[in-house]
Amino acid sequence: MAKLIINSYEDFEKYVGKELGTSDYLKITQDRINKFAEATLDYQWIHVDEARAKVESPFKSTIAHGYLMVSILPYLWDQIIEVNNIKMLINYGIEKLKFNQAVVVDSEVRLRVVLASLVNLRGIAKAELKVVLEIKDSPKNALEENVIFLYHFNS
Repeated sequence: MAKLIINSYEDFEKYVGKELGTSDYLKITQDRINKFAEATLDYQWIHVDEARAKVESPFKSTIAHGYLMVSILPYLWDQIIEVNNIKMLINYGIEKLKFNQAVVVDSEVRLRVVLASLVNLRGIAKAELKVVLEIKDSPKNALEENVIFLYHFNS
């Protein structure tokens, strides 16, 4: 799927209330989970101890950290959209974050995004995105949240 190209506030405005796209699937490997554990110092056994997880976890496997799933959103978002003619992009916030389903090791996830709102704040575009992280072959999503970005377009 081709990326959505946005070159101005007016381009963006046309998509309010519409789905912007879906990313490719990304496989969540044990290596990725272990590296995230190392980076965040979160070594909880349910994430990193494969032998113990097989026996004690209700998932019978290790699972990804919830915040690992949040941290891959920019990578997946970049597959959906290309916003040009900006001075900078600011991560402004996350609202209504809800983890719906654990992501078991070797699952594949993808991002689906709707532009919920767009507000012009004195030349800065405040974009609120409704994002859903889907798990391949699962009826439940990994997470849902509203992500807010500030796009500083060039005049």
